[in-house]
Amino acid sequence: MSHHTSRIALVTGATRGIGYETVRGLAQAGVHTLLAGRDRSKAVQAALELQSEGLPVEAIELDVTDAASIAAAVEEVTKKFGHLDILVNNAGIMIDESGKKISEQSPRTWRDTFDTNVFGLIDTTNAFLPLLHKSASARIVNVSSLLGSLALHSDPASPIYDFKVPAYNVSKSAVNAWTVQLAYELKDSTVKVNTIHPGYVKTDMNAGAGEIDVPDGARTSIKLALIDDNGPNGSYFYLDDVLPW
Repeated sequence: MSHHTSRIALVTGATRGIGYETVRGLAQAGVHTLLAGRDRSKAVQAALELQSEGLPVEAIELDVTDAASIAAAVEEVTKKFGHLDILVNNAGIMIDESGKKISEQSPRTWRDTFDTNVFGLIDTTNAFLPLLHKSASARIVNVSSLLGSLALHSDPASPIYDFKVPAYNVSKSAVNAWTVQLAYELKDSTVKVNTIHPGYVKTDMNAGAGEIDVPDGARTSIKLALIDDNGPNGSYFYLDDVLPW
């Protein structure tokens, strides 16, 4: 096990979009960042691009829906670094079938969405938690969405009231609920966990229909990954704004 003095971060689903920009931002802040993707070749290609900018980035293969892949990634981080300071759970999918009613989404859509967005996120977090506890001050950032807010979905006056993408939305509500549960376990530890809304970002996931550019969409993840020991635990943020559950 090599001794690594700089902080170590791992970002899942980081080969493109918000995850990729989160890796860039953390690396620019001096954090040695592991760019994780389920496709090793894509992760390596993305890491090489950021290395060419002089950034401390390396690729790691990680499929959050595959227990063996998670275990292998944990083993790799354990051997190379012996600890982890930042985990950004960014991997997520939106596969709801547009044009179908809320009640008409297939069981497969629900299961596949939850496998990545909820169970994959929980499994990855739990697997890395022993390494996070070895950090002097570790941070977990769960990338959720404003679309996970039950308060806003229940309010006809809210801007997201008509954005009913059910499997995706409910998966993000579950991520928020999991964050609250885990924050309770971690409240007396050196590990903090928060959940974030990246903003309505122009990504491949929504065919570029967002309001802000991808680098801006990474800002909240980066901000919460770099909070000091007085920072929040168990909160839901967009930039400096605390969002309603």
